[in-house]
Amino acid sequence: MYSDKVMDHFQNPRNVGELENADGVGEVGNPTCGDIMKIYIKVEDDTIQDIKFKTFGCGAAVATSSIATEMVKGKTIEEARELTNKKVAEALDGLPPEKMHCSNLAADALQKALDNYLGIENNNICDACEDISHHHS
Repeated sequence: MYSDKVMDHFQNPRNVGELENADGVGEVGNPTCGDIMKIYIKVEDDTIQDIKFKTFGCGAAVATSSIATEMVKGKTIEEARELTNKKVAEALDGLPPEKMHCSNLAADALQKALDNYLGIENNNICDACEDISHHHS
C-alpha cells in the first residue's frame, strides 16, 4: 500500500522534535481523522536554517511531515512557499488516494509556519478540512 519511501520516513522520520525559540510555528489539525501536525522553523538570512515537526497521526502523516521538512531545509522562504501537497506526495513516490489529505496537512503546516514568521495572521486552523469529503474507516 505504501511506497518504500513512505515506510522509510515513517520508520525513521527526519527532523522530529520542537525548536525552542522558533521564528515561526504552524499547526494544523484535521478533525475528521484526528491528525495534528506542528512545524517549527528557524530562519536566518531569509533561509530556513532549521526545521522540526511534531505529528500526532497516522504513518502517512508522519512520513509527509518528515519529507516536507527535508524538502525545505536550507531553502529560502520564497522556495519553501512553493512546496505543495502534490510535491510532497510525489517526493514520497505517491500516496494512496485516501491518504492524500495527509500531504495537505504537511504543506499547510509549513505554510502556516511561514505565515507566522512573516507576521501574516491566519486564524483558520484547518484549511484542508472543508476539502475533505472522505472519512477514515
